[in-house]
Amino acid sequence: MTHVFHRWLKSGLLMLVLVITFATAALQCSLLPAQATTLISRLPAGNAITDGRALLRYALPIDNEPVRQLQESLEDISTALRTRRRLNSIRTNLTQADRVLSGKQAELLASVPDDRKTEASFIIAQLEIGINAMRTYIDEQDKESLWIKRAELLDMVGALEELMVQGFPYEVPADYANLPQLKGRATVAMETERGSLTIVVDGYSAPVTGGNFVDLVQRGFYDGLPVTRAEDFYVVQLGDPPGDADGFIDPKTKEYRAIPLEVLVKGDEAPTYGITLEDAGRFLEEPVLPFSAYGALAMARPGDDPNGGSSQFFFFLYEAELTPAGANLLDGRYSVFGYVVNGKEVLSKLKAGDRIISATVVSGLEHLVQPQS
Repeated sequence: MTHVFHRWLKSGLLMLVLVITFATAALQCSLLPAQATTLISRLPAGNAITDGRALLRYALPIDNEPVRQLQESLEDISTALRTRRRLNSIRTNLTQADRVLSGKQAELLASVPDDRKTEASFIIAQLEIGINAMRTYIDEQDKESLWIKRAELLDMVGALEELMVQGFPYEVPADYANLPQLKGRATVAMETERGSLTIVVDGYSAPVTGGNFVDLVQRGFYDGLPVTRAEDFYVVQLGDPPGDADGFIDPKTKEYRAIPLEVLVKGDEAPTYGITLEDAGRFLEEPVLPFSAYGALAMARPGDDPNGGSSQFFFFLYEAELTPAGANLLDGRYSVFGYVVNGKEVLSKLKAGDRIISATVVSGLEHLVQPQS
């Protein structure tokens, strides 16, 4: 047990989680200690969105208000589906979505390049059909079909938003030109001994961290590697190669490939590199990719070295009780670079020693840019 504790302490994760847990417990006491009050007052704002797919949609570098209105109206349907509210209340959301599709179609298409407008128009037409289908499900009080159709429509909205992205929005600093970069998004299928995972890696928000991961997947680096940590505090860690090295040794340079801490803050044009947001004096600012979703994918690193990551990564098994909105100390200290979008139930089954059977890039490999030799 002591050995496990020190391993966690060295990673930096245990101390963060303990502070969160103690601060949350203090909130439940009638008399709040002054130290806990100070700590909680300094916590970042957190993120109330707990769905990885939704976070990925909002992370796209686009500026089109109508499509965000469309997205929000469909996402809000989950409130009625999760509670005892009458399903008829969903009609308001559908009316809002319909108004965007019918009344603001020109504004939606204005952000889409000409060569993609036909595809975008088709998606809009399919969304209109889907909204009508949802009205039928309301009449039938068919909650299950409403859940399924809502997910389908939001996937369509995500596809429409991706059509709006034009080029890569910034240049990665020259200091990291020797590292692979993901200038877009990629989808990775990971087979484990406990089941299958589908991961979306977001290079728009984390091009260096995402590029490193996709490059290693493409090399087959992760195939056969075991889970090294699946302990308390909701973290599953993988990617430690056999032997003495703690990360990837580039066969060309024979050197350890070190990946800098990379965090894109909301409102910034490019990520912050090499320093935690706290150390940068930006403790209260919010990353575009937060740890507020079950299955957040992040780069592991030594607790005392923001730029010491390499091949090891971890899945964060988000629990609202552990990291409630407004009490997240992981954001800005570790680089999130994607989310598990399918197979999230597999994460809780993974135990230390379970192996990755294979990891494969199934789409987006064309966005991987290798450094020039």
